[in-house]
Amino acid sequence: MDITEVKVYPVRKPDDKLKAFVTIILDDCFVIRDMKVINGNSGLFVAMPSRKKADGTYADIAHPLNSEMRKKMEDLVIREYKNLIAQNPNAGDRSDEGYDPEAHLK
Repeated sequence: MDITEVKVYPVRKPDDKLKAFVTIILDDCFVIRDMKVINGNSGLFVAMPSRKKADGTYADIAHPLNSEMRKKMEDLVIREYKNLIAQNPNAGDRSDEGYDPEAHLK
């Protein structure tokens, strides 16, 4: 399975742990939205889209089934995030007005 497109949408609060929302497309035919780039205690990581359950915990809506695919996704998403920030250091300072979770449906 190939990741054929990655769209990174930085968030406006540069001091926040949440750095960006991400949308990826797999094999030009399957989209995963609302992945997050988070600055954790040991650096950047990618959180999968999730929903809050009745007991207050969170469950992933979509996620890789093996560590190889998880690493492939995370490496590519973080690389794209870093490239975006390197090209435009103020990208994280702007609002998330460019983020359109329905963009791929149009």
